Amino acid sequence: MNKTTGIGFDPLFDNASMGIIVANDSGHIVITNPFLEKQFGYGPQELSGKPIEDLIPSRFTDRHQHHVEGYIKQPRSRPMGLGLDLFGRRKDGTEFPVEVSLSSYQTDQGKFVIGFISDISARKKAELELKDLNEQLEAKVLSRTRSLTSTVKQLAELITETELKDAELNRANTFLRSIWGHAEVILYVTDSGGTIKMFNPAAERELGYVAEEIIDKLSPSVFHSAQTLKQSADELTKSIQLTVAADFEALKIKTDLGLVNEWEIEYLRKDGSRFPASLTITAMHTATGDIEGYLGIAMNISKRKKAEEEILQSLKKEREMSEFKSRFVSMASHEFRTPLSTILSSAYLISKYTTENQQQRRESHVNRIASMVQSLTDILNDFLSLEKIEENKAEPHYSNFELADYIKNVITEIETLKKKGHLIRVSHQGETCVYLDQVMLKHIIINLLSNAIKFSPEDSHIDICSSVDQNQITIKISDKGLGIPERDMHHLFERFFRGSNANNIQGTGLGLHIVSRYVDLMGGKISCKSELGSGTEFTIEFVKTNQTEL
Repeated sequence: MNKTTGIGFDPLFDNASMGIIVANDSGHIVITNPFLEKQFGYGPQELSGKPIEDLIPSRFTDRHQHHVEGYIKQPRSRPMGLGLDLFGRRKDGTEFPVEVSLSSYQTDQGKFVIGFISDISARKKAELELKDLNEQLEAKVLSRTRSLTSTVKQLAELITETELKDAELNRANTFLRSIWGHAEVILYVTDSGGTIKMFNPAAERELGYVAEEIIDKLSPSVFHSAQTLKQSADELTKSIQLTVAADFEALKIKTDLGLVNEWEIEYLRKDGSRFPASLTITAMHTATGDIEGYLGIAMNISKRKKAEEEILQSLKKEREMSEFKSRFVSMASHEFRTPLSTILSSAYLISKYTTENQQQRRESHVNRIASMVQSLTDILNDFLSLEKIEENKAEPHYSNFELADYIKNVITEIETLKKKGHLIRVSHQGETCVYLDQVMLKHIIINLLSNAIKFSPEDSHIDICSSVDQNQITIKISDKGLGIPERDMHHLFERFFRGSNANNIQGTGLGLHIVSRYVDLMGGKISCKSELGSGTEFTIEFVKTNQTEL
């Protein structure tokens, strides 16, 4: 009980009209109430730590130990010793008949058994009186004498009990206050009107208030934003068909109606920060059944929510990857068909050209095979590159190199892709040494040049211009091809997207997406300008850095 707030933790020891005893699973007494101590003739706390057998006649000890072992194994609330006469043994060795009701509970400190013990001496005496009518008068005289003695004794014990009440109450408060102080959840107790009367240390730490700011001053509604309370009130109004105010009523109304009041709600700290929590509110009743206050228990579930979100994101990623692979299989089955057919037919025709004067035809089909193999290789490379990117396995590996010479070497690798009369013009300005990932940059340039070749007519030129100044590296690739419709521009770098005017041109829709991701990985940016029917220009920019700066 907490006298400082005016609300008791538990009125059990104040009002119990029977003996109460708590024992651990080894059969030793943990705590007894004053009524029981009086029943058995012991002083305050005198029984603490003693075996339960001290309160049982020795002739029943063996049988009692057997029952205790069976109860510990299968505890349940029930009367003890059904069909048997039970007796208690006082400190002075005297015995008296009793009734015992048992229940149990589990804590972090172990399993405990609670016994409620009633003295049934009066009942047994009445039974004996009914057996022998001739002895009734003498029994009445004896009973009155004993009653007077008992009354005097009870008065003396009541005086003693009153004197010891505060000490026992303080001991109980110390025990319960220890639990209250070490609980790692938000705990608060209010009066029936919703004013906070108790506020535990975990609540102070979690919510940023000190108890003095809260107790006797504020309601638990201060821990929630007006928006959260209104949303809760509106939802409850709909579900229970009653008008609910957007204040403490929205938090406790389900408790008043006898409904389970457990839910998730957003908490608001004193500093304005927020966190999700699970909240349970229960009512505390008086002996007459009236609600005298409410107990709120809340637990911060931020970590759980974060874990749930990570799981959801992981599942989303898995679904996206599954969709990506499924789409790739569908795309590959279509895109692989034409190159493979071309390779097969060219290989067959080569086998037919056996004379020397058919060498030119053989070379033509060999070139077709090489081109188709390159096309298949590009598709597979796109898929492998994208898979590494999606699984966060692609990381830049920087090195110093000469940009102008590097671009010229890359161009030689795509010579076989050029159409009749195609001319790739190269120019460079400024410094030549750069510090970038050569593999990623090669993929970027080859992809953009391949697109320029595919979408440009024969006898046209493609320009690749690079420049390096003190702060920036710029590469521009432009062509005089089909151009890109304006409505397609904002989808240009999306995965599997293909321009609406490119349906008859082979491609996977992965290239520009991979290019943009590689540019991002190296900290650069890519932009595009295009005019339908007049050509397209891609511009890639990187911040110039030296090896020592990374």
